[in-house]
Amino acid sequence: MSTVNGLPAHVLLVHIVVVLVPLTALALVAAALWPRVARRLGVLLPALALVALVSVPLTTQAGEWLERHVTEDSLVRRHTELGDGLLPWALGLFVLATVVWWATRRGGQEQDRSGGGRLSSLPVRIVVGVLSVAVAAGAVVDVYRIGDSGAKAAWHDAYDKTAAQGN
Repeated sequence: MSTVNGLPAHVLLVHIVVVLVPLTALALVAAALWPRVARRLGVLLPALALVALVSVPLTTQAGEWLERHVTEDSLVRRHTELGDGLLPWALGLFVLATVVWWATRRGGQEQDRSGGGRLSSLPVRIVVGVLSVAVAAGAVVDVYRIGDSGAKAAWHDAYDKTAAQGN
């Protein structure tokens, strides 16, 4: 993907990543820590994580196209390098979201039969909760770092820092 309506696709697609990855991270942590939230989210949790996961390589590919069409710059190179590191975090969000959904769904079925539930087991909830918090935090921090480097690459010399306000 190169352009959309005359604009580089990357500058449009990046908004999907910037919104969906942190939203998925937040939903995952809430669902992993509170089974009631997981039950309410249901299949929406892994679906959201899947859309976030798919949006990362699309945005990265569009960014690589854009990189080939802008002036060579160390800030752009840094942004590109950081952007390449988001896919494993997005994959981790998807895998954990799927595990939480599946375990909650299966736990609900087992709870109907036996009164217990797979995800309600405290050791399992602790492990899933800790992994979810760690992956969610890593993904959000990575999105921040990538976005910060992208903003610096795009704006470092694109405006007059000495212009007076109101002119």
